[in-house]
Amino acid sequence: MARMELKNVSKVIHKQPVIEDVTMLMESGHIYGFQGVNGSGKTMLMRLLCGLIRPTCGSIEIDGKCLGRDITFPESLGLFLENAAFLDGYSGFKNLKMLAGLQGQICDEEIRCVLDAVGLSDAAEKKYRKYSLGMKQRLGIGAAIMEKPDIVVLDEPTNALDTEGIARVKEILTSEKERGALVVISCHDGVVLQELADEIFVLESGRLKAHLHSSDFSDFAQGRRELKQ
Repeated sequence: MARMELKNVSKVIHKQPVIEDVTMLMESGHIYGFQGVNGSGKTMLMRLLCGLIRPTCGSIEIDGKCLGRDITFPESLGLFLENAAFLDGYSGFKNLKMLAGLQGQICDEEIRCVLDAVGLSDAAEKKYRKYSLGMKQRLGIGAAIMEKPDIVVLDEPTNALDTEGIARVKEILTSEKERGALVVISCHDGVVLQELADEIFVLESGRLKAHLHSSDFSDFAQGRRELKQ
């Protein structure tokens, strides 16, 4: 179980604010969506949540522990952020096995189950350099979820995936939520976010523009369509 709270978080890079005064609360057993155009701050906020960068001001607490003070990184985190870095000469299975070896929490059979879940069982022994962009995306998602972390953070998980791949991601994320994980995703496809997320945080120029619960999604989308007309 996990509880993550951001309090007035801001980040300034080269004297330019990239995240401004963001406050939010996220808890286990829910999927949270970050929505916004490129440059709105989605990926930067995810980096902050994961401890990859530190806020200029404000605080991020995970289960009451302050990130950057009490803990360096979230203690149980699965992360897929931007381009995954795997070894080209290793197979998909060998890449995941090498990562799993750092913690020693899962066995070969469990790794193969994850490869099957993301649709890579037939490509488990294929070298990573021969993977398509969509296959690389699937492997990155598999690496994030394979150890059943308390917190799962996925940046654009449906990018480069076909219809079948998107359906698999939806199933995986729903399963992660049901087992009690705190799931955070960003997605350029608002329809996918509305199908999956319990709550959506809309970001614009680094600021939290709106915080929507599932019951608000359709009204918000309708309002945006009317503004464009």
